Amino acid sequence: MFDIGFSELIIISLIALIVIGPKRLPGVARTLGHLAGRLRRYVDDVKADISREAELDELRKMRDNLQEAATGFETAVQSEIHKTEGDLNAAASAATGEPPKGADAAAGSAVEPPKAAEPSGIGDSPKLTEKTG
Repeated sequence: MFDIGFSELIIISLIALIVIGPKRLPGVARTLGHLAGRLRRYVDDVKADISREAELDELRKMRDNLQEAATGFETAVQSEIHKTEGDLNAAASAATGEPPKGADAAAGSAVEPPKAAEPSGIGDSPKLTEKTG
């Protein structure tokens, strides 16, 4: 704060001894010490308050950035969910032969409906006859 060396401090104390006198000098020095201590605590408190406000401001910025990232992530997940849901609905509609439902009807119309069911092979295959001979 102040740049006072040892020699300047001795000169100030000699002048104070001459002006104030030896009887009152200890009381004045004690009072000045208390005032200097209060001033130092006040300055330290102000520095701490400023530091806390700066940290709080940084935390607010960090919180805002985190909220923006979370919102972006949520939006991306929701869009993927809706896209997957639409794809699943279209696939289910194509599998059952029903036309697609809802907002995905236009997207589902591009999918061809399944062809007529073919024989499963059970009981439909020609029978083999044994030739003996």
